Amino acid sequence: MLGLAQAIRISLGSIGSSKLRSALTTLGIIIGVAAVIANVSLGASFNQYFNDEIGAVGSNFIVIYSQNIDVFFDKELEIIKNTPGVEGVSPINQQMAKVTYMSVSRQIDIQGVTEDYDEVANFNLDSGTFLTDKDRYVAVIGADVAYEKFDKKISIKNPIDITFRREDGGVVTQSFIVKGVIQDPNTTFAQTGVEPEIRVFIPIETMNEILGRDDYGGFFIKARSLDVVRETADEIDKRLARSLGVPGRDLDNDDAKPYIVFDQIEILEQTNQLSAALTSLLTSVALISLLVGSIGIMNIMLVTVAERTREIGLLKSLGFSEKDVLSLFIIESMIVGLIGGIFGTILGIGVASIANNFLDLPNIFPVSLIFLGFFVSLVVGLVAGVYPARKAARMDPVEALRKE
Repeated sequence: MLGLAQAIRISLGSIGSSKLRSALTTLGIIIGVAAVIANVSLGASFNQYFNDEIGAVGSNFIVIYSQNIDVFFDKELEIIKNTPGVEGVSPINQQMAKVTYMSVSRQIDIQGVTEDYDEVANFNLDSGTFLTDKDRYVAVIGADVAYEKFDKKISIKNPIDITFRREDGGVVTQSFIVKGVIQDPNTTFAQTGVEPEIRVFIPIETMNEILGRDDYGGFFIKARSLDVVRETADEIDKRLARSLGVPGRDLDNDDAKPYIVFDQIEILEQTNQLSAALTSLLTSVALISLLVGSIGIMNIMLVTVAERTREIGLLKSLGFSEKDVLSLFIIESMIVGLIGGIFGTILGIGVASIANNFLDLPNIFPVSLIFLGFFVSLVVGLVAGVYPARKAARMDPVEALRKE
């Protein structure tokens, strides 16, 4: 009976006797396993990157935008404030306006908000403080506006002039004192409409007074926790629909409502789907490399069986059973796969780390990937070695000994 230790020793001797051939055989496995490890790691890194980006936009946020004017008023604001699960809410109005500083003018998006906007949007300030509901003609500006848009940098206490265009065609210019500068959150999720680095924020009451309006363009809302974001968004949607006369059957039809609602969970789901699709695509390509590697192992094991025919005949004549010979060749194949898995995992970790640094992604490498690399390589070795091993085990010892 062939023991496991003896089988491993014989297999290692066989592999060591043909170092170049064994190295070339494991190369396919190394590349395949490395590709799987790197791609799964990249998928996890992309997923974490998307989550971080969304988290930078706001905390447990729900965003509502009206699709027409004169939709949202103080009544709707109170409805949202009184909805269970809502921790904070800021109404929003916005307009592209001309901002002038030191005789240089630029077109910049102006947003009217309340003091709650700071908490909902997770702002970090470079300097100064955010708006309060008692403020009048003060502004908080984004880092891009403060440091990039104009010939000279804008600091707190500097005056800026903002020229608004009213709905009646009139033009109003008002001077504002800069109260704070918001850091660039370095987020790419522009679809939320936040992007504080490129905006100027002023009190919404002041903005509405200048524009001669009393409605709101939308709301930026903070739910009590991420767990209740979807539930809270649905409840807000129902209450607003009821207030605005939208039939219950049209709740899921955005075209039938005068507003749009989306939340952090919805964006997370979309980005997770994107990340999963990307990971699946990359992993599918990597699995092709593994398939090629497994074919390489099978071919080399078939060559090994042919070259060691007399040895197989000798083993069987000495009393080794078919099971012993089968085990011997399967173990040799699995060792080749495992060696490829070890080097493939190391290579995959290195490639993933370099790619993450190059793409400026967080370095996410689950420890489970190491076990995945070893497991995949062992399975590949096992599957690729079964047919050659069966062929060797079924050889007739007399015919095998006659083989030249």
